[in-house]
Amino acid sequence: MSKETYVYLCNKLRPAMERQDTPFRECIPLKKRVAIALWKLATGSEYRSIGHPFGVSNTTVCRCVQDFCAAAETLLVPELIRSPDREQFAEMAAYTENRWGLPQCVGAIDGSHIPILAPQEYHCDHFNRKGWHSIILQGVVDGKGHFWNVFAGMPGSLHDARVLRLSSLWELASRSNYFPPCTRNIGGVNVGYYILGDNAYPLQNWLIKTFPDNGQLTAEHVIYNKRICRARDRDF
Repeated sequence: MSKETYVYLCNKLRPAMERQDTPFRECIPLKKRVAIALWKLATGSEYRSIGHPFGVSNTTVCRCVQDFCAAAETLLVPELIRSPDREQFAEMAAYTENRWGLPQCVGAIDGSHIPILAPQEYHCDHFNRKGWHSIILQGVVDGKGHFWNVFAGMPGSLHDARVLRLSSLWELASRSNYFPPCTRNIGGVNVGYYILGDNAYPLQNWLIKTFPDNGQLTAEHVIYNKRICRARDRDF
């Protein structure tokens, strides 16, 4: 992380993370609290190994991380991760078409499993198909890799399609007015804006995936699948 980004984070999170000295105790400076949280989030190290070089207790490390995450959710997420407007949708579609040859595409969706310690209750719900406990992060990114929709916290045992249906994106995109009414005639079909997904997701008019390989794909189908896979994989 650059110094400029670190200073930016400190300034943005100051209203929620800065503490004041009291007659009985000096507070931990804001920059130190942010640095502790970033170290933990970047390395996943134990609280003990982080607290020692910073000269703080395990409890303090934990509190810094929790405060940082809460502050980021409150102050950063609404500003940095939000639904595009009409102009931004058009810009994203133009970029993806110029780079990947996919008209009307405004992003790609995928899920990622974040490892967690097995909770005492409902631990089976968090046991994923890969054999460990996790929560799921679902994200939508544009052609430049910038997130414009995030949904996190579902237990790791859930299927990607189920996570999508539980997210706000499903509710929003199912409305006819979420994506701007901007269509193009492609092969005799009026195509609106859409996002790309892998075969785990349900096919929708706003969510496109590859043709299943049943051994009878035409040359056009193969080219189509390659373009979608290439664009989706590069986005993530």
